Amino acid sequence: SYRKQMFKVTRHWQLHVWKLEGPAATWEDQLQHHLAAEPVFAVISGIGGRNWAPVHHFCEQAHLPCLFPNVQLPVEAEDDFHTLYFSRGVLLEAGLIGHQLQDHAATPVMQRLVQVYRTDDVGAAAARALKALAQDAGVEVVDRGLEGSGPGGSNLAKAIKDAGPGDGLVLWLRPKDLASLHAQPAGAAVVWVSGLMGGLENAPLPAAWRTATRMAYPFDLPEQRLVRVDYALGWLRLHRIPVTDLQVQADTYLACGLLSETLNHMTDTFVRDYLVERMERNLEHRVVTGYYPRLALAPGQRFASKGGYIVRFAGVSGTKLLAASDWIVP
Repeated sequence: SYRKQMFKVTRHWQLHVWKLEGPAATWEDQLQHHLAAEPVFAVISGIGGRNWAPVHHFCEQAHLPCLFPNVQLPVEAEDDFHTLYFSRGVLLEAGLIGHQLQDHAATPVMQRLVQVYRTDDVGAAAARALKALAQDAGVEVVDRGLEGSGPGGSNLAKAIKDAGPGDGLVLWLRPKDLASLHAQPAGAAVVWVSGLMGGLENAPLPAAWRTATRMAYPFDLPEQRLVRVDYALGWLRLHRIPVTDLQVQADTYLACGLLSETLNHMTDTFVRDYLVERMERNLEHRVVTGYYPRLALAPGQRFASKGGYIVRFAGVSGTKLLAASDWIVP
């Protein structure tokens, strides 16, 4: 009886790749065309770069499950139903730093926070989120937005040169900008960098910066996730797929595994809304969670991993990461 119920129909799942081109304003029309030409059951683990909002809005309007895209700036819309994310990305990092600003035992009391970011990158949204949190903590915020996408050079040096011992400095910057920092660190009491934007443990910070720098880290610590991530690494090695971005590839492997397991429990009831509801129900029981120590969803929750660490650099070469905080859920 159980076998008949589980395997009434043999399904062959097919992956369609939808590649969006041109300005983001045209993406929803492209998605409408793709969906009409190739009706699909769900969108799984896309890559969104700096802007996922058009895809998010399209999936909500089309009632199409959009499961765990690789994005650094997700859409915060807890009332939406069909889009699920692993975390809040750089907005979570802003929450981690904001929590530190409010915890005077962990961070020196400061009167001013200087934020440096590219005006056309996701760091601008993170800076806005952190500004609100810092002001709530009574800290003055000075924003320094850099134009363009090339390395900061003299503009970056100018943006940070007046950071003094009573200031905090936050760098919402990519690896090219971090690598272009002067050999001598700024005079700020504490420097924070974005882990997601800066390259996590591979962030190319000059050696002299590492002692004073803290990193917002929305994942489990490297040594604590080794076994969980090794499942993805083993699969990549087996299929001879080069590792070019382990965090993105591990998240994609995890998302596909979650989808596969959920479909297996749907017992032939392939209804889109039911897929999302089963994902909400089953996710917290997942043991192999990749980069994340735990994942959980519930009705009204769209972000599966809720917290992260503030980490510091250690070791002779300054490449080892150690926790500078407990696990923080802002």
